[in-house]
Amino acid sequence: MSATTELRSLRSGRRPAAKQQNKAAFFFLLPWFLGLFVITLGPMIASLYLSFTDYNLLQPPEFAGLDNYSRILDDARLHQSLQVTFVYVLVSVPLQLALALALAVLLDRGIRGLAVYRSVFYLPSLLGSSVAIAVLWRTVFGTEGLFNEVLGLVGIGGRGWISEPETALSTLIVLNVWTFGAPMVIFLAGLRQIPASYEEAAAVDGAGRWRRFWSVTMPLLTPIIFFNLVLQIIHAFQAFTQAFVVSGGKGGPADSTLFYSLYLYQRGFGNFDMGYASALAWLLLLLVGTFTAVNFWAAKYWVFYDD
Repeated sequence: MSATTELRSLRSGRRPAAKQQNKAAFFFLLPWFLGLFVITLGPMIASLYLSFTDYNLLQPPEFAGLDNYSRILDDARLHQSLQVTFVYVLVSVPLQLALALALAVLLDRGIRGLAVYRSVFYLPSLLGSSVAIAVLWRTVFGTEGLFNEVLGLVGIGGRGWISEPETALSTLIVLNVWTFGAPMVIFLAGLRQIPASYEEAAAVDGAGRWRRFWSVTMPLLTPIIFFNLVLQIIHAFQAFTQAFVVSGGKGGPADSTLFYSLYLYQRGFGNFDMGYASALAWLLLLLVGTFTAVNFWAAKYWVFYDD
């Protein structure tokens, strides 16, 4: 048998095995494809269609063109929800990341019981978006809550932190800052990847602790900061449970906690205006996409990669 014939026989024997492997791979990927088309792409396409219709969940949708999108320009409560959401994102995310980074730097010094501290600090990230914590937050910052009792011990008069428009949003910002565990763990992993030789070389050159942190650690940590920044901005735009529970689903007082996602819920499932709610959902997607694109564009000016 010639070498060419043997090569052909080997190839023909491999083809059935390769086909079997492809079938097995497709079989294991099938649940993911079903989730992609049934749970993600399907509802997205349906909501895009409904955004051009007048649909109240009880009757068949009727095509309305761009009416839902034109209503966005004159919706005063929508504009209020955008203002509340922007303040929430622009204030809570930087504070949360700053606290997470500070604690990550502290834990990176090799203190005893690191695993215990890491687990305890990560716990708020698991519980922060739950209904139970939102109910607890409403109790703590209520007129007769624990926070006012602590202030009373030092002679400071309390107030209804949840029930007053001037402070209601601040309590939700504090709640989001409190859920610093997830970015903290990511920061800690990033700090562990920075070679110690860099800081040792800077120390030999006479750089102090703060100088080493700002000139060596921070530049090498900027990819991790960028990653956490993008994730937390997206997460903050989607905030819903906290405002819904604290305000009783109304976004009060005086719409001071009316998050965008909460207003979207009110229009879709409170007023049965699902067509307009679908348009609001696509506007939210546009807003989040714009913020993400701006972050990626600005990253080239401040994110440092060692290559």
